[in-house]
Amino acid sequence: MKILAPLLAAALLSACASAEYRDNNAAVDARPECAGTDYDNPAQGRPGWCDREAGTAWSSGSEGMKVEFSADDDDR
Repeated sequence: MKILAPLLAAALLSACASAEYRDNNAAVDARPECAGTDYDNPAQGRPGWCDREAGTAWSSGSEGMKVEFSADDDDR
């Protein structure tokens, strides 16, 4: 029962948001001009397509709820 509650909470909360991970490691490894060269040498330039990039995109899945905080005297 102790394990079921956190798993259930994680499953319910995961429906509210998502994250997408992207990288280009496979594309860089597939290019023959990027393999086997010493890019740590400052005298040798590095082509832009040989740079490895990684990132995450976060999405909450909803626009949220607008809350009105101003109230008239008649509403109290």
